[in-house]
Amino acid sequence: MIPSVNETHDPNLQSWIESANDGKTDFPIQNLPYCVFKHEGTKETPRVGVAIGDRILDLAACQRGGLFDGNEKNAGEACLSASLNALMALGPEDWSALRKRLSTLLRIDSRDYRSAKTILADSLLPINSAKLYVPAEIGDYTDFYASIYHATNVGKMFRPDQPLLPNYKYVPIGYHGRSSSIVQSGTTIVHPSGQIKREKDERPIVAESEQLDYELELGCYIGGGNKLSEPIPIAKAEDNMFGLCLLNDWSARDIQRWEYQPLGPFLAKNFATTVSPWVVTMEALAPFRAAAFRRPAGDPKPLPYLSSDENTKKGGLKIALDVFIKSKLMRAEWHQPVHLSTSNSSDLYWTFAQMVAHHTGNGCNLRPGDLLGSGTISGKDKKSFGCLLELTGGGKSPVKLSSGELRSFLQDGDEVIF
Repeated sequence: MIPSVNETHDPNLQSWIESANDGKTDFPIQNLPYCVFKHEGTKETPRVGVAIGDRILDLAACQRGGLFDGNEKNAGEACLSASLNALMALGPEDWSALRKRLSTLLRIDSRDYRSAKTILADSLLPINSAKLYVPAEIGDYTDFYASIYHATNVGKMFRPDQPLLPNYKYVPIGYHGRSSSIVQSGTTIVHPSGQIKREKDERPIVAESEQLDYELELGCYIGGGNKLSEPIPIAKAEDNMFGLCLLNDWSARDIQRWEYQPLGPFLAKNFATTVSPWVVTMEALAPFRAAAFRRPAGDPKPLPYLSSDENTKKGGLKIALDVFIKSKLMRAEWHQPVHLSTSNSSDLYWTFAQMVAHHTGNGCNLRPGDLLGSGTISGKDKKSFGCLLELTGGGKSPVKLSSGELRSFLQDGDEVIF
């Protein structure tokens, strides 16, 4: 069931942590995203926290201080782990109970806060004093191709005569990625090498990629999961979705162009995938639910296992997503990042619930901590394209930066900001 708006989403709520109320923070009391962290420069064991304003609340410390002794008890105990997997394994009732308890403890007008003031104050850490980690032990990672605009734009470059293959409107297309190369935000990415077939050359060569690209995506962490050979019906898919993160599916386009036929991405993708350290829960996103993508007249209806009234009415998400770039020279000259595009998750042709239902439709078992990527999120026009391949027309129309530099694809020292 899709989470409903409740008291934790009240826009009038204020926190006793002042930075959560400034109207600029990404982490007001209505959000409360999870992370895994430790104090920077220490040998502490990583533990679970939530972001509130410019602080992280240490949930392991709160648990040890006896603050989670009600309906949220199971979830509180799960927060003693060094990853989010134990919490993800529980389910919507436990997730919701912990969110409600945290909201109560962090409200400025809360009686519970006043009685636990010392424990809460001692459990706070400035975000800039924390080392953040990939928040889950990701057993498996699958990347989908859910934006019809992205699929069409890329298809025109690779297959001008048939940009969108016939199965696209029936099947949520995806490929199995590599969980071992998923890294946290801020990790330096090295240009991969691989087989590249240039137009002028008769044979491929092995060389460093000259067409490194980003892909703007959302990632969905699985919670709950299913047993082998027992599909998750679409009516239950939302109960198995813990939360979302930002995801960058780095792509070497010159390697990809040569290798992708007949079986799809391989070395062009599996050298690195970056995720944000924060996981915004599906319940926190309840106010931003939207109808699923409205299919044009003539498009086929989703097959029954991919269709439900609830998914049609509010299976989508309305989240604006921005991309910025900052080169090495721009940093040296103190330039602000250059804005490249704004897209929106409401433009995804397939919902995350449909991805979950399809992924498990053959009996494939998903496990807590597994990660599903949305695929590059692009809109109808150039201002909403989610990768440089689209923005530059395959490199033919470079983007000009504030430093005067041109970018067809990424170069050494470039910083990509989602």
